[in-house]
Amino acid sequence: MDQNLAFINQKRVRNTIENLQKNNMKGYFVQDEKEALEKIKQLLKKGEVVAVGGSMTLFEIGAIELLRNGEYEFLDRYAQGLNTEERHEIFRKSFFADAYLVSSNAITEQGELYNVDGTGNRVAAMLYGPKKVIVVVGMNKLVVDLEEAIKRVKSISSPANNVRLENMNPCIKTGYCSECSSPNRICNEYTLIKRQGIPDRIHVIIVNKELGY
Repeated sequence: MDQNLAFINQKRVRNTIENLQKNNMKGYFVQDEKEALEKIKQLLKKGEVVAVGGSMTLFEIGAIELLRNGEYEFLDRYAQGLNTEERHEIFRKSFFADAYLVSSNAITEQGELYNVDGTGNRVAAMLYGPKKVIVVVGMNKLVVDLEEAIKRVKSISSPANNVRLENMNPCIKTGYCSECSSPNRICNEYTLIKRQGIPDRIHVIIVNKELGY
């Protein structure tokens, strides 16, 4: 990366981490997937009950493989052979986990986490339940403010996730959210974490890479 752009990115991340701290959340900046995994291992303890929210980012950095290594009691929502009820039971058990790993659709430079969910299990666990929440985001999810976060979800996160899930919703054709009423709509639960009531419950790892949607 161009040194001048790298300098600007580092400044934006530094401001974001400072604002996360003001909002009772911990922020970290790492350079790549390997460093992200090392930070996750530092934040977890062997034997802890760990769950995850739906996230391409966690797959991309190797976090799912890490949690399957036997050192943790992993509530694996992605385990082969699970039926719908078994998967939803894992969602419910996730509220009692020691740690919950997840990504975020956008993070503002004011230190806010903006997310849009389909069923709400991911955002619900971010808000309350697990003792510790570890959020992993790529630089592509860092935005200036809430307005830009909303635009990002409408133009990137929602359409891309609909393609991934093979949901033939209008945004697949237009490339932009049209606030559809489709029975397969995945944009149902909107949340903004401006501040965390429990200091340092939420840990945000910003990776100097483009990850997820």
